[in-house]
Amino acid sequence: MNYTFSNKIASLKPSAIREILKAPATKDTISFAAGNPAPESFPVEDMARISASIYESSPISALQYGVTDGYEPLRAEIAKRQKEKFNIGKSIANGDSFDDTTVIVSGGQQGIELACKVFCNEGDAVICENPTFIGALNAFRSNGATPVGVTLEDDGMNIEELEGAIRNTPNAKLIYVIPTFQNPSGITTSYEKRVKIYELAKRYGLMILEDNPYGELRFAGEDIPTIKSMDSDGIVIYCSTFSKILSAGMRVGFVIAPDEVASKMVVSKQTSDVHTNLFFQMLCHRYMTECDIDGHIKDIQAIYRHKCTLMLECLEREMPRAVRFTRPEGGLFIWCTLPDGVDAMSYIKEATARNVRVVPGATFDSDTSVTSQSFRLNFSTPSDGQIIEGIKILGEIAREFGINS
Repeated sequence: MNYTFSNKIASLKPSAIREILKAPATKDTISFAAGNPAPESFPVEDMARISASIYESSPISALQYGVTDGYEPLRAEIAKRQKEKFNIGKSIANGDSFDDTTVIVSGGQQGIELACKVFCNEGDAVICENPTFIGALNAFRSNGATPVGVTLEDDGMNIEELEGAIRNTPNAKLIYVIPTFQNPSGITTSYEKRVKIYELAKRYGLMILEDNPYGELRFAGEDIPTIKSMDSDGIVIYCSTFSKILSAGMRVGFVIAPDEVASKMVVSKQTSDVHTNLFFQMLCHRYMTECDIDGHIKDIQAIYRHKCTLMLECLEREMPRAVRFTRPEGGLFIWCTLPDGVDAMSYIKEATARNVRVVPGATFDSDTSVTSQSFRLNFSTPSDGQIIEGIKILGEIAREFGINS
């Protein structure tokens, strides 16, 4: 049988990260490829207790269908916490010009996909950081939208290039950004650039899709206001998740968007999965109201502070100075760049042959035809011993490839 796939799907390729994770691994494999939370960050005992309580007190509610918008007590608790801690959420009752609505989605990935589906027709474009999250790139492509990359600098997107991309892409509908501890780079966009991104979106009539799965994982430096907290015009869709602070496997995330936008996202979600897993929504709500979620997040920050510091120390010690790497203040990732002239894919293949896995930088590029000198490292998942040994091996390979200090 010769299959003819839809235009939306035919050009999609499997996630390089998922393919790496599927490859056979041994007990000696050191993976810096995943974006998984640290196993020790899961509040297992609290979740076990709450789970048992839900099935004892509310089994039918947990096992029945729910509404697409999400479990109302969870929606209310999220809205309250986001407003109190991050000044996110507008209300006409408070004198704002529009109402924001909270919608529960099946992980942050679904929030990205729904935003694109709501605003983009086939042939439209989404302007994004380059490099950026592969899951978002595939969400855009699967909806017939073309990602248009803007160079990511040490403090966020190049603003002149961003405005040029907007002017030269009349069919652009969204600006997609991960301003805090960006995936894959770990870079945080400065306050000044956040303001400029917002101003450009307002001037040219574009929506901003602000993806913030890592914002609560800051372990150094000072918090920077989200772009959504600046939104006085109803042009920002804010997407976040419980994946990095409670459990990635639960697939519970949330979107905060102007009511009219949120309503369209809900209708679109109805055709996808009807509603997000209700039991886990109830579990998230009970955790937020019965446990010390802020204390738990501080514990996670301490874990990642240690792991990131260790990986950076190892990179400084083992890597030739010609290899550049970012120094994130939170999140899960470090971005490494080899000098020009080095065959980066051969370097990565040699690392794989020695049981060290990283993600090639080209995976995260908006242009699928380009090569990249970079690769992504994850520090949250591996053990201390694996970080030390894995970076040592990467340093040895760098010197074998003729990279000098």
